[in-house]
Amino acid sequence: MPRVREVRVREIRGKKMLGDKTYEYVYYTLPLNLYIRKHVVEKWGTDFIIERDDDKGIIVIKPKKLAESEKASQGV
Repeated sequence: MPRVREVRVREIRGKKMLGDKTYEYVYYTLPLNLYIRKHVVEKWGTDFIIERDDDKGIIVIKPKKLAESEKASQGV
């Protein structure tokens, strides 16, 4: 039986110095150390739904907006 939960993306910002140059980076992560690409966050927002099925070993990550639109189209 899959477990479903709503989560919010965390934005991680950092700096790294290599020689005399400083590089800044940003990446996005969910619980369970799941990384989300920047363009996905820009398109769908920061709210996601994680469906985790331990019996089958499957993790499904869906943007909350997409999951809600699927429910609306199915008439649930």
